[in-house]
Amino acid sequence: MFIQTEHTPNPATMKFLPGDTVMETGTADFPTLETAKKSSLASRLFQITGVTRIFYGHDFISVTKADGVEWSHIKPAILGAIMEQFQSGQPIIDPSTMSSCEKEDDTPDSKIVGQIKELLDTRVRPAVAQDGGDITFHGFEKGVVYLHMQGACAGCPSSTITLKMGIENLLRHFIPEVVEVRPVVA
Repeated sequence: MFIQTEHTPNPATMKFLPGDTVMETGTADFPTLETAKKSSLASRLFQITGVTRIFYGHDFISVTKADGVEWSHIKPAILGAIMEQFQSGQPIIDPSTMSSCEKEDDTPDSKIVGQIKELLDTRVRPAVAQDGGDITFHGFEKGVVYLHMQGACAGCPSSTITLKMGIENLLRHFIPEVVEVRPVVA
C-alpha cells in the first residue's frame, strides 16, 4: 500500500491519501481525543505526540499538528497507523455511531437554503476537499449564511479570505438573497 501526502494551505495540516475510500458519504471531524472514540484510527492517531486534530474526507485523511512539532518527526508514525488500519480491513469508524438522519428544512427560506446547499456541494466542497478540508452549512438567517470550516480549513490562515472573497462572492452572484457569509466555530 502506498499512501500519498500533500501539503495544504494550512502549514499545520497535512493531507494523507491512502488510495482507497475513507468515507463513503459525508465527512468526520475529530477535534479532540474524546471525539475520536468512535474511530479506532482517529484514536490511534491522537496517541502520536503532536497530533491535535483529525479529519476524514471521501478519499483523504487530514491531520493537524501542534505548533513546534516537525512533520518529519511524526509523519512516519501517521503513515504507519493509516497503513495498518487499511490493511486490517476494519471499518474506519464504528458503524454503530454513524447517524444517517438529516432533518429537512421546511422554513420559508427552504428554497434558498436548497440553492445554497447545492452550490456548496457542487462548487465549493470539491475545491475545499482538494486542500484537505470541508465546509458545512449551519444556517441561513436574514441574508446571512453560516458555514463551518473543517479539516485543513479550520484555522487556516487563508480561511477568512476563502469565506469572504470566494464563497461569499459565489453565493451572492447566484443567490441575490445572500448578503454575507459568516464562519461558525463549533
